[in-house]
Amino acid sequence: MPERKRVAVLADSDTRWKWGATTARRLAPDHQLTGYLLRGRATPTARQLGEVGVRAARPAEVTCAEFLAEIERERYDVVVLALVGGAVQAVLHGARALWPAPARRPVLVTGYVGVVYEKLADGLLLRHGADLVLANSRHDAERFRAVYEGVGADAGAVTETALPFLGGAPYEPAGSRPHTVVFAVQPSVPDSRADRAYLLERAVGHARKHPGREVLIKLRSKPGEHTTHLEEQPYQRLAERVRGGLPANCRLVYGNMGEVLDGADLLVTVSSTAALESLHRSIPTAVLTDLGIREALGNHHFLGSGCLASWDQLDAGLLPKGDPVWLAAQGVRPVAAASAGPAAGDDAAARGCDDHAPRTHAPRTHDPYALARARVAGLLAAARLPAPAPYYTLTTAPGYLPGILARHRLAPDGTPQPGAARPEAAESRLRRRLRTHLREAARGVYRHGVQRVAPVIRRLGEL
Repeated sequence: MPERKRVAVLADSDTRWKWGATTARRLAPDHQLTGYLLRGRATPTARQLGEVGVRAARPAEVTCAEFLAEIERERYDVVVLALVGGAVQAVLHGARALWPAPARRPVLVTGYVGVVYEKLADGLLLRHGADLVLANSRHDAERFRAVYEGVGADAGAVTETALPFLGGAPYEPAGSRPHTVVFAVQPSVPDSRADRAYLLERAVGHARKHPGREVLIKLRSKPGEHTTHLEEQPYQRLAERVRGGLPANCRLVYGNMGEVLDGADLLVTVSSTAALESLHRSIPTAVLTDLGIREALGNHHFLGSGCLASWDQLDAGLLPKGDPVWLAAQGVRPVAAASAGPAAGDDAAARGCDDHAPRTHAPRTHDPYALARARVAGLLAAARLPAPAPYYTLTTAPGYLPGILARHRLAPDGTPQPGAARPEAAESRLRRRLRTHLREAARGVYRHGVQRVAPVIRRLGEL
């Protein structure tokens, strides 16, 4: 019986943990997973980790230097870097310092958690140097290769896959149950208080115009929690100011997106990746145009999708359906269109191996991770792998790279700065516990400043 692969996932937020853990299961269905959280402002709470629908032991919280020490000591087969670009670059340079010559080292995998609509070149070049850079669609793979080839960098690591958490049963009309509209909000899109209040008022107005419908405002986090993006204007606080309060058929909800979509008849969003999850299940999906179609909102990504619509059109009864050609280019294969048995491990990976997450009932043959698994297997079979070779070096980016590494307490050559990796064994249990509490308190102060103090200061500055 083949030995189970040892996979480490390093993530820096709740959504990236979900992407990293489900990607690990796609790449190595029979594996031993060890999770790590990169210490920072967006480190998720236990509640947030539980909500993403991935069953695993509580990930250990580490710094970049501590993680590098872990992967050197533990000898993992695969390391999935579910991080923002700068953090990926830091780990890649740290790995190069650990293995400067061909050696037996882990396969390094990275990618994007969802729709890539901003900082394409910057984010991609910060990820260059990984053995696999996963692209969530054919469209993304073509763009990724074009960026790498445009700077003369090797584009061989780009590997076409799909979002690893696409899954769930195909859409079935409401029938006797109430027609349910899910408004999937985003932490930072739009970012202004006025625009966010407008969207909330329109969702509430939809509920009032259609008293027979249920309107769910699907929230990403609770006040005081942070996600991948900063949320300065939480919808919970905006809802407290809705005139007349929320109607009985409109409420705020949390929970795993897959479970919320189980009962959805219409998904509404500005540009959330939830739109792709919904389209995968053939649920009518609307990408809002009320605030314009703009790069800053990310909804320009959905041009040609057939899903662009306004609240006025939704109030009038429109139920947008995705364009098949656009969906195929984006790596979305609606489950209702499938025609044969599921690919091995496909459903389990999409559900994150969570028995309570939605199961995929519609069969399908296409396995978007087959190529990625084959490439990982080939790399693992090699006696030695070459040293990671990021595009950014002290030659190509001498004024940029050192600052990125310094933010993660790495020297310009990728080695940890003195004191960056604190040995746990040298600290007493009491000291470690005290340090943890102080760290949580500092995060609380930071989050309070972002969500309470910063908006007030900004408004005062506009007087």
